[in-house]
Amino acid sequence: MERRDFIHVCAASALGLGTRLASAAADAQPRHYARTRLSDESGRPLLASRLTAGENYVFHYPFEGTPCFLINLGKPTTQNVALKTGDGRSYQWPGGVGPQRAIVAYSAICSHQLTYPTRQISFISYRDRSTASKAGKPSMIHCCSEHSEYDPAAGARVMGGPAPQPLCAILLEYDRAADALFATGTLGGEMFNTFFAKYEMRLALEHGSPARAQQRVAGTSTVTALTRFCKQQVRC
Repeated sequence: MERRDFIHVCAASALGLGTRLASAAADAQPRHYARTRLSDESGRPLLASRLTAGENYVFHYPFEGTPCFLINLGKPTTQNVALKTGDGRSYQWPGGVGPQRAIVAYSAICSHQLTYPTRQISFISYRDRSTASKAGKPSMIHCCSEHSEYDPAAGARVMGGPAPQPLCAILLEYDRAADALFATGTLGGEMFNTFFAKYEMRLALEHGSPARAQQRVAGTSTVTALTRFCKQQVRC
């Protein structure tokens, strides 16, 4: 091989490698937080088999002030769904866990206006066929603030409304022998810093201080049915 041809080959290889590395760097990687066991309101380990299909459950992760939805969809979920964050980073949602891979978890913070369930009221929730309204499709997570809709069976892909990206997924681990569930991290577009800045005063009232709301969850996180967690669910 001529010297100049060799140089061209090396340059092309380096360029290709650089492009692949840049592409990999642009992907949204999973973020690992403390492996946290989900427990019921009595403090006992939550049994996955006890989750009612179609029911909205709430727990907090990865921070004390960031609520999440836990849902047994009652049907298999789509696996390895290709998605993108609002800033264009690609990632692949692996699918649900547990029996039929039907159990999913997502941040309950809407990616549009950061609407989230509070103890007083919730404008965002999962709607199965029995609770879906005329404003939305069944089997979707619907936010009444601006009617953003997410498909929980496909990584919370945006199916309608102005939401710029899917809900941030909560990575779950299922222990079949113990029928137990663990939260281990997040996948997709986190919006926690923006959320803490927007609701600093409200979160301070809800959790005692901004620092407490931003404290990382570790050990266990209590799972509560949304009907018990907040006083009013808005159905739009």
